[in-house]
Amino acid sequence: MHAMIHVAGPVLVSALVLGAALPAAAQALPENMPTQEQLANDNNLFMSIARKALKWEEPDEPLQIIGPLYFVGTKGLGVFLFTTSEGHILMNTGMPSSGPMIVDSIRKLGFRPEDIRIMINGHAHIDHAGALAFFKEQFGAQLAVMREDVPAMESGDSGDFKYGNDFVYPPVKVDRILRDGDTIRMGDVLLTAYLTPGHTRGATTWIANLVLDGKPYVVAFPDGAGFNPGYRLAKDPSYPGIAEDYRRTHHMLEMLKPDIWLAQHNEYYDLEGKRQRAQTEGVNAWRDPEGYRRFIAGRKRAFEDQVDLEMGAAKSAR
Repeated sequence: MHAMIHVAGPVLVSALVLGAALPAAAQALPENMPTQEQLANDNNLFMSIARKALKWEEPDEPLQIIGPLYFVGTKGLGVFLFTTSEGHILMNTGMPSSGPMIVDSIRKLGFRPEDIRIMINGHAHIDHAGALAFFKEQFGAQLAVMREDVPAMESGDSGDFKYGNDFVYPPVKVDRILRDGDTIRMGDVLLTAYLTPGHTRGATTWIANLVLDGKPYVVAFPDGAGFNPGYRLAKDPSYPGIAEDYRRTHHMLEMLKPDIWLAQHNEYYDLEGKRQRAQTEGVNAWRDPEGYRRFIAGRKRAFEDQVDLEMGAAKSAR
């Protein structure tokens, strides 16, 4: 879960992983926005605001991004389809209600959801894994998940370290357990999975190596670097080693040099802005190495600021 929403005062709070605030999202927020503390302590309040303001369950128009890679998600959530002659790969599924919307988007592009062979995921929260069970039941697709997120995926994220059983979704059986650096190849598509924990224990950054007109492109799907209201990073950590996980993840993401980057939340990478520019610029509209660097730097800064805040609060309480 990701995305940024305003709260009362100067504070900006993430909607399930700190992200960039959108004017459109801000307009949809209630006038009397709850405080950061209220959002941190009331999971259902947090979810109800995020899913509406950030349009997680509103259908969107699908489009081709580059070569075999297509966007098939909702207005707020990034869901992606890799098409090959050997079958297709689906990345993420949005909320539990999103399954039929994604199916419609795939068919609108002229592809068959029945040809999806493999499903992959950024992390095991409801807004990205919610409809995996739907696709497995409807079309028989196999699911590949990073080892550390397998228990969450197979339990529907029950007993989450922050959300308990508040954001459960239909559990789904994992067919292939991934480890850091594992690859998935289908047709001309090569995907590499990197363990980037923090947001969840098994958050996964995917790298796609694609070729268009003889030119190679590295496409990154960064994950794991954001935290949500109520995550504890330094004082009484949400899980043992969470701060170390985040710092390793930030370092790993800083090392990547993608040509194109996409994400689980569309406002992160400016889907609509790039969609419009692509009508005249083609694939060049999606090239954004500088935007990627700013995004990762912002995640890292927000994390360190939160750690400083927690440690300062801890010291003042002594």
